Amino acid sequence: MGQRLFDRIKNRLHRVKGQEAAGTVSPAARLAGFIIHKKGWIESVFVAGCIFSLIAMLFVNVNYDLTEYLPATAQSCIGLDQMEAEFGYPGTARLMIKDVSLYEAKQYKDKLEAVDGVDQILWCDSTVNVYAGEDFINQKDIEDYYKDGCAVMDITFDEGDTAKKTSQAIDEMKAITGGKGYYVGMAVQNKSLTENVESEMNLILTVAVIMIFAVLCLTTSAWSEPFLFLLVMGVAILLNRGTNIFIGTVSFLTNNVAMVLQLATSMDYSIFLLDAFSREKQKGLSEEQAMINAIDAAINSIFASSLTTVVGFLALVSMKFTIGFDMGLVLAKGIVFSLITVLFFMPAMILKFSRWNDKTRHRPFLPSFRKFSEWVYRVRYASLIIMLILAPPAYVAQGMNDFLYGNSAVGASEGTQVYADDQIISREFGRSNMMLAMYPNTSAVTEKEMSDEIEDLPYVKSVTSMSNTLPEGIPEEFLPYSVTSELHTKDYCRMLIYIRTKTESDQAFKGADEIRDILERYYPENSYLVGETPSTQDIKTTITADNSRVNLLSMLGVFLVVMFSFRSFAIPMIVMVPIEAAIFLNMAMPYLAGDTMVFMGYIIVSSIQLGATVDYSILLTNNYVSCRKSLEKKEACIQALMLSCPSIFTSGTIIILAGYIIHFISTTAAIGDLGHLIGRGALFSVILVLTVLPALLVLFDRIITSNEWDRLQKYLKRRHEKRKALIKAGIGTIVNKASALKRTDLEPAEVESDENEI
Repeated sequence: MGQRLFDRIKNRLHRVKGQEAAGTVSPAARLAGFIIHKKGWIESVFVAGCIFSLIAMLFVNVNYDLTEYLPATAQSCIGLDQMEAEFGYPGTARLMIKDVSLYEAKQYKDKLEAVDGVDQILWCDSTVNVYAGEDFINQKDIEDYYKDGCAVMDITFDEGDTAKKTSQAIDEMKAITGGKGYYVGMAVQNKSLTENVESEMNLILTVAVIMIFAVLCLTTSAWSEPFLFLLVMGVAILLNRGTNIFIGTVSFLTNNVAMVLQLATSMDYSIFLLDAFSREKQKGLSEEQAMINAIDAAINSIFASSLTTVVGFLALVSMKFTIGFDMGLVLAKGIVFSLITVLFFMPAMILKFSRWNDKTRHRPFLPSFRKFSEWVYRVRYASLIIMLILAPPAYVAQGMNDFLYGNSAVGASEGTQVYADDQIISREFGRSNMMLAMYPNTSAVTEKEMSDEIEDLPYVKSVTSMSNTLPEGIPEEFLPYSVTSELHTKDYCRMLIYIRTKTESDQAFKGADEIRDILERYYPENSYLVGETPSTQDIKTTITADNSRVNLLSMLGVFLVVMFSFRSFAIPMIVMVPIEAAIFLNMAMPYLAGDTMVFMGYIIVSSIQLGATVDYSILLTNNYVSCRKSLEKKEACIQALMLSCPSIFTSGTIIILAGYIIHFISTTAAIGDLGHLIGRGALFSVILVLTVLPALLVLFDRIITSNEWDRLQKYLKRRHEKRKALIKAGIGTIVNKASALKRTDLEPAEVESDENEI
C-alpha cells in the first residue's frame, strides 16, 4: 500500500512538472507538491524542532523588573548603572510585626538582621534606647517605627530585588515572624509576582485549552478535528517558546501571555486549510490531490491573514520602552511559526487524521446564519449611525484614562497578598517610599547641608548619610569599612531617603522632583536620584511618547498589507473603520467605569486588537467582492455574511474566551488588564464587523467593485505609451531637422549643437 501511495505521488509530481513546463502551474501549487512529496522528511524536522524547544525553553530567562526596559539614556537608568558599579543596588522591603512590645520587636529585629542575605534593618533602636522602657521614651520620637503594639522596619538586602539569595532571605524571615509579619516592598513584590505568575499561567493555559476545545467541537464538523487543531497549534507554540533562547531573556508579560495569544490569534490558519481540503475532497479528488489543491487555494488567505497580525505585532518593536520590542518580536515570531507549521506540518497531519475525521463526522451545530444576515442588512444604516454617534466621544474618552506605569502597579495590585499587607501597614504607619541619592564625594560640609535641607522637607520620613550618621568630631576612619562602604566610596557618596508617599502618585513624583532639584543645586554634575519613583517617572515619559508612534505604525502597516492584498486604495480604509471604532470603544470603557489602567496594557492591546481582528473585516470584504461578481448588492451582502459568520464567530469566540480567562484568573494587574482589554476588544470588533462593515460595503459598493487599482494601472500605462509616442515623434522631428541642417552651409559647430539635442 505504501508503494502504491508513493507511485501515485510520484506520478502526480511528474504531471506537475509537465504542467510547470507548459507554464500552467502556480508557485503555490509547486510548493504544495513539494510539501506532499517531502512530508515524511518535514515531519522529522518538526519532531526534532519540538525536542530542541522542550530543552531550550528551560534555559530562557524571565525578567520581572520593568526598569530593565528603560532606554540607556534615561537618567534613572544611568544612575542605577553608576550606583551598581560603586555600591551595588540592594533589594529593599518593609516589614510590620504586629502585637509585640518594644523589647520583643528588638529581639525580632536582631534575629532578622542575622538572616543570610539581609544587609541591615532600619528601626528606632538606632536613635532610641529601647531597653529603657516605654515609660522613659518619648512616643513622638518612635511613632514612625512603633505604636499601638506594632513595629515597622525598613530592610535592605545584600543583593538585588530579584536575586535568589534575596528570595531565600524573605522566606526565612517569614518563618521567623510567622503570622505576626506583614511584608511589602520591591523585593517582596518581585518574589510574589514570580510565584503567582508561574502558578496562574499553568491554570490559565489549561482552562484556555479546555474552553477553546469546546468551541472547536461546536464549530467543526468532526469530533477529531479539535484534536488536530490543538496538536498543530501546540507544535507552533512549543517552537516559538523554544526559540526564545536566541533572545536570551524575555519579560514575564511576554513569557506568559504569548502562548495564549498565539493560540487564539492563529487558529484561523488551520481552519482555512482544513476547510479548503474538505471542499476539494468533496469534488471526488484523491487525498493527495485534494491537499495540493487546498494549499494552492488557501495559501493566499493564510498569508494575508498572518501578515496583518505580524505587522500589528511588529509595530510594538518600535517602542523605546523595550518591553514592546520584547513582546512584539516574540508574538510576531509566534505568528510566523504558526504559519510555517500550518503550511508544512499540518498537511501531513490532515492526511493522518483524514480517516478519523471521516469516521467521527457529525452534523454541523452552527446555523446557516441566513436570518441573522438578513436582519443585519435591514438595520445596516442604523448600525452605522450608532457607530458614528459613539465613536467620537469614545475617542475623546479613551484619551482621558488614568494610568499606572511602574513596578508597583504590576506586583502589588489589588487581589495580591502584597497589596493586602500594604493596606494594613499603611493604615498603621502611613507610606514609606525609599529613594537613593548619589553624588560626588567632595565635601562633608556640603553633604551635611544638603542632608539637613532634604530632612526638613515635610514629607520626608528619614535621611541616612555619612554626614548625619557620623557623630560630630569623629573621623570617618574610626568606623569599620563595612559601614562606611555602604555610604561612601573614594569617588561617590550615597544617601538613603525615605518619604511618606506611595511609590507611584502625583505626590511621589512631586517629591522626587523637589529632592532632585536640591541634589542638582548642591551637586550640579554627576549626581543621580534613583529608586522606584524616579524609575517610574522615566517609564511614564518613555512609554507615553511610544503610544502615538506605535499606533501610527500599526495602522500604516495594516493599511499597506490590505491595500496590496485587494489592490485597492479605498478598501483598506473601509475595512479598518469598524476595527478602529472598536478600539476606541474598548479603551473608553475603563474611563467610563472609573478604573485605573496599566498603561503598558493600553499601548500593547491597541496593536494586538488591530492586527488580530482586522482579519474579520478582510474576510467579510473578500467574500462580498466575490459574491458581488454574480449577485446584486443586497444578496451579495447577505451571502457574504453567511459565508463569513462561522469563521468570525469561531475565531472571535476563541480570542474573547482567551482574554477573559486571563482576566478572571490572573491576580497580576498588568496581565489581568491585558486579558480584559483583549477579550473586550475582540468582542467589540466582532460586533462592529458584522453590523457596521456590511453597511459600509453596500454604501461604497461602486468604489469597491470598480477596482480603482486596475484603472490606475491602465491610466499609467496609457500615459506611458502616449509619452513614448510623443518622445518618438519629437525625436523624429529633431532628426529631420538635423538632416536638413547638414545639407546647408552652416558652420560645423552649429550642426554639432543640433545633433547633441538628438
